[in-house]
Amino acid sequence: MTESALIAPLLHLLGHLLPADMASLDFVKRALLAILLIGPAAAAVGVPLVHFRMAFFSDAIGHSAFTGVALGVLLGIHPLLTMVAFGLFVAWAIATVKGRTELSTDTVIGVFFSTVIALGIAVISARKGLTRNLQGFLYGDLLAVSDGEIVWMAVIACFVAGYLFLTLNRLLLLGAHEGIARAMRIRTRALEISFALVTALVVTTAIRAVGILLVTALLVVPAAAARNVAKSVASSFAIAVGIALLSGVGGLVASFYLDSATGATVVLFSSACFAATLAVRAVSSH
Repeated sequence: MTESALIAPLLHLLGHLLPADMASLDFVKRALLAILLIGPAAAAVGVPLVHFRMAFFSDAIGHSAFTGVALGVLLGIHPLLTMVAFGLFVAWAIATVKGRTELSTDTVIGVFFSTVIALGIAVISARKGLTRNLQGFLYGDLLAVSDGEIVWMAVIACFVAGYLFLTLNRLLLLGAHEGIARAMRIRTRALEISFALVTALVVTTAIRAVGILLVTALLVVPAAAARNVAKSVASSFAIAVGIALLSGVGGLVASFYLDSATGATVVLFSSACFAATLAVRAVSSH
């Protein structure tokens, strides 16, 4: 069965959820399906990221994609492959180095962040003309997502759901107190590395939707908004995923009628939800 045949029923169903002038456009329905898959996955991963105070980590992985794409173009390899591979490598390296030094997490991330950006700039400066190949990855293009990319996003969404279902309690304990996690015989280093790799997969996949410059917002903003009002971890996930879904649909529809960048509009909707949760928190605290 081809990729198009796999997603055709879903596209048909989504057509009933969109305004009539949007429902007739297949690329809009693909964009909606893509953001409904990767948005909630990114928000779900963002909840532990915010809990661990590691928002900067997703930024480092996102910017490593800049270098990964440049290396792919330079070596004649498909940029999507090198972007994912290099992102996974950087995630593994950050988690490994953090476990073997006494430096703080943000310091280790800062070192790698600077290094991958410098490497990307060096590659681009050495080969003139590479900048043209990076534009789509810098800003993203949700409306140009292919059937194959949607299938990949679906695989990543299912993988993230399974991973968090199996490891969430251990992840939260590790974030709360590493010593207790070790005392309970949790393999903390392996858990940190696995979470870093899952985050890298989500970040590099989401870049296709919103671009390198905005990918961190897709993970952090819904999770941060949820933390403002959530009463428990379960409600944090529910609220973050709900905000991601609302922002995805609202941002896509608004960008269609405003003729604005889709990824940026989705993020602005998430930011509006964050502002709303701040207001709710302020009112409920009085």
